[in-house]
Amino acid sequence: MARSNAPSRERIVAGAADLISRRGLNATSIRELAKHAKAPLGSTYHFFPEGKQQLATEAVRYAGEAVARILRKELAAGPVAGLRAFLALWRGIVVESDFRAGCSVLAVSVEEPPADEIPPALVAAAEAFEEWEHLLAQALRAHGADSDQAPGLAALIVASVEGAIAMCRAKRSMDPLDQVAQQLEVLIVGALDRPA
Repeated sequence: MARSNAPSRERIVAGAADLISRRGLNATSIRELAKHAKAPLGSTYHFFPEGKQQLATEAVRYAGEAVARILRKELAAGPVAGLRAFLALWRGIVVESDFRAGCSVLAVSVEEPPADEIPPALVAAAEAFEEWEHLLAQALRAHGADSDQAPGLAALIVASVEGAIAMCRAKRSMDPLDQVAQQLEVLIVGALDRPA
């Protein structure tokens, strides 16, 4: 029978997602990922026998799905509500970490992959972005946005918010996210046939 304080697989994945959001993938070892999750290295290899790439891929999927869950829930009230929840999530992460953490999906996306290889973590990052865009585009269409315009606006939302997160961390200020939020809300309301 497992001890109650034994590290869970999910806790290791969540810890890895957090550390990747702070340092990126290339700047972390599996030992550091295990330490950050407060898990023994042996447990980490037990759960992730393929090593760092397997853990990183699952961490990116975990982070991507966490955001998608929030979007699914909040977009039911409309695209503006979904945008506000998306922004509130990132505001919380950046502020609570004192500008040290951002988005692990973005962190993996901007690092140089090994030559002639597309790492599974990068594929998982692309899938996460696509899911977020899909959810936003669906909500936009459902609330009156032009069907052809919705995917582009959804991509603009994701790209703008992700870029603003990076700018907030660099400037140690939430001003970029606030500015992006204001502009995106105007664009969304303008794209809808009826009020948000």
